[in-house]
Amino acid sequence: KMGNAESNAYQNHLSRFLPEEQSDIDGLFDTLSGSSGSAGAKNAKAGKKTVTLAALQARQSAHTREPLPEPMTARLYNGMKSIDLPGKSSGLSEQVAKEQFVIFMSNLLKGNADEKISIIMRMIAKTGGPLKGKQIQEFTEDLITSVVHVLSYRKELKGWSLENTRDSSSGVKALASELLSELKLPDGTKPVGSQLLETNFDQSVIEDWVYRVPQISVFLSVVIRQGLHVLHSLPDQTNDILNLVPHCKGIKGRGVVSLFDIPAIIYINSHLPAEMQHKWQLLFSSRLHGESFSQLCAHIVNKGPCLVIIRDLDGFLFGGFASHSWEVKPQFQGDNRCFLFSVFPTLAVYTYTGYNDHYMYLNHGQQTMPNGLGMGGQHGYFGLWIDSDYGKGHSKAKPRCTTYNSPQLSAKEDFTLDAMEVWAVGDAPESAGRKGKKSILDVDPQAQALLEMAGKSRQSEGLREPVEEDEDDD
Repeated sequence: KMGNAESNAYQNHLSRFLPEEQSDIDGLFDTLSGSSGSAGAKNAKAGKKTVTLAALQARQSAHTREPLPEPMTARLYNGMKSIDLPGKSSGLSEQVAKEQFVIFMSNLLKGNADEKISIIMRMIAKTGGPLKGKQIQEFTEDLITSVVHVLSYRKELKGWSLENTRDSSSGVKALASELLSELKLPDGTKPVGSQLLETNFDQSVIEDWVYRVPQISVFLSVVIRQGLHVLHSLPDQTNDILNLVPHCKGIKGRGVVSLFDIPAIIYINSHLPAEMQHKWQLLFSSRLHGESFSQLCAHIVNKGPCLVIIRDLDGFLFGGFASHSWEVKPQFQGDNRCFLFSVFPTLAVYTYTGYNDHYMYLNHGQQTMPNGLGMGGQHGYFGLWIDSDYGKGHSKAKPRCTTYNSPQLSAKEDFTLDAMEVWAVGDAPESAGRKGKKSILDVDPQAQALLEMAGKSRQSEGLREPVEEDEDDD
């Protein structure tokens, strides 16, 4: 019989799961151990079922395309094997017992940072002990790669796809280094670059990191639920996975590849106000709507909060979140929820400093004030600026933008625009003319005036967007 200490610990872990969750986990264990049952029976007392790495890999490759990349399967197995059971010699057996399997699931899906950490340490390196930054980097990149892979495999990308977004491999590296930049040594210093990769980090430092960087736990949860296909269909107590990826609208069937990649979408979305994280809708793409400032204004004015993303001719990707509908007027607008961000070559978000309220600015057709779209800084010296003479812009920050503390986002201070997208986030405001009954020009005389100045007044019908049904684009 199991020792009392063991059975108590095991029961405590089991009791964290609802009855239907327990049967889901039992079913998964039976499936996994079934494929290794005969081998397991020989070396376990009374034919007690166990799971082997081969069985985990076989479950993965029973499908034509594996739900999880192989390195992550091996890491999960090392994590399961690392669970010490009372009265058992730890870590020597090549099999995973049911108790280990349940405790692994309980700690990673329901546990606190303390409970997760010893498993995560073993998932990073089988040996335990202090870990080099390079090992943590490889684990983090594997984890993000697995999240992108499994969400794509399970068709959980909500209208995004690996085909309609930028290649994710550079995004994986960029997101991993952004998360790793939060690793702090006990004296509070943050090693960077090659120094980070060679530094040894002990368990307490990594525990602090997992506690402060919620993405690690969320990503592990996605990998287990969707990768092993367990507890994925049950209502979860936490909503952290719910809006991991927003529903994507407006890109389907239009042959456009977004400037965003999946890791960047996940990261930027997590910085939006919670009520705006469920949906992104494409409002403007320079490749669809042409390179014209009046077209840009016509597509983004009065459409609610949105994300602007720009690629310069050097391939740098950056942009900003506008917390309010854009309006054409010679004053600053928005509030302190606005932020600037970089997607490539680094992934980062820069939030307001409290220094001034120059959050967002959009003006056109005025002689006395600058004409263009700007965020942060001041006239002539914006953190992000697109000139109304479409195609030119600047990102000035010596050393940092006053409003957002952002560095220079573009490769050169004065840049040439290569491509631009604007995505509305959250639900469209009532005034935006729902269901295509109205064009923006019907509700926005300023935009109409702009187009009249540009000699386009009678073509307003051509600016109506194709009406998109509210069904998911999945």
